[in-house]
Amino acid sequence: MFGLFKKTPKNTAFPLRVDIHSHLLPGLDDGVKSVEESIYILKTLKKLGYQKVVTTPHVMSDHYPNSDTAILKKLAVVQAQLSKEQLDIELDAAAEYFLDETLLSRLATQEPLLSFGKKYLLFETSFLNKPFFLEEAIFKMNTNGYRPVLAHPERYVYLQGNWDLIQKLRSMNLLFQLNMLSLTGFYSNEVKRLARELLQAGMIDFVGTDCHSAYQADIIAGKSMQKHAKAFDAPHILNRTLLTL
Repeated sequence: MFGLFKKTPKNTAFPLRVDIHSHLLPGLDDGVKSVEESIYILKTLKKLGYQKVVTTPHVMSDHYPNSDTAILKKLAVVQAQLSKEQLDIELDAAAEYFLDETLLSRLATQEPLLSFGKKYLLFETSFLNKPFFLEEAIFKMNTNGYRPVLAHPERYVYLQGNWDLIQKLRSMNLLFQLNMLSLTGFYSNEVKRLARELLQAGMIDFVGTDCHSAYQADIIAGKSMQKHAKAFDAPHILNRTLLTL
């Protein structure tokens, strides 16, 4: 049983209300393994004050070639269980696209992509090396009417300490989504450092859980995250604007 001995600390609540990055559709990627695990995580997020979750399965041509149809079909399965359990939290789906030549081709042909809110398009890149077509892809996302959102910029080695590139990308109307666990050192001290710097600089537009498992949900609900809750209440963080969309 998930979280058998875990309890959500009292007075823990995040002002975000909406999560825009998670992996809660079983069987599609490296996220949850079952509908039961999905429901456990959604119950945990509900206790933390979330009212809406946009879950975002990986779309990666070599590893997770998920189609829109496959994503929406699995979404319906989890939504049905939510309804059965009468859990009052809205669940929707978009995708976390890996920036590769396949995505670039889809942008070139203007093939519809799964976005959320006001056509926000979540994407990630290689963690180590900057894609040589990164700027081209951002330009195409913008010209296709999307609002590009880079997932967890703090985790990319090529951005750590590279403020010139960070400023350049921001000037291209690229939005940044912070992983909240980055602030705790969950990934590394380098990731933690850049996460805090971006947050302090007012460069974070969305905050996401990027939750893949019940284990991560328990950490998110724990004391190490509670102390960061106030930082998520900044007016430039857009999560709450999605409640009515």
